[in-house]
Amino acid sequence: MSDDNEAIYQDFRDSVNMAPKELEQWLESDESRSVGDSSDGESTGHQSGRRIVEIRKKRKAELDDDDYSHMKKVNQYVARHLKQPPQKEDKRTSRWRYSLMNWGHDPLKSS
Repeated sequence: MSDDNEAIYQDFRDSVNMAPKELEQWLESDESRSVGDSSDGESTGHQSGRRIVEIRKKRKAELDDDDYSHMKKVNQYVARHLKQPPQKEDKRTSRWRYSLMNWGHDPLKSS
């Protein structure tokens, strides 16, 4: 494994703080489906969440270049959006939180 992939893997483990089962249950909720851009009926974040579940269920040795590419995208999304929390809205029920959760990160979970 390259050093770049190892760094991506470690960042992904930090970025995605929801367990696969927890994320699967979240993706079934109305709140999950209520956020994000959607051109074909499913938001980009929702699609990403399903992909994250697949990646999290794999052993590290089974990850391929496409997995690492998606993991890097997740890391960037989570880092970018954590810097933009809502100022007036209740974070617990905000679109900001729901969107991050579609990407596998619950910002209200303690690390």
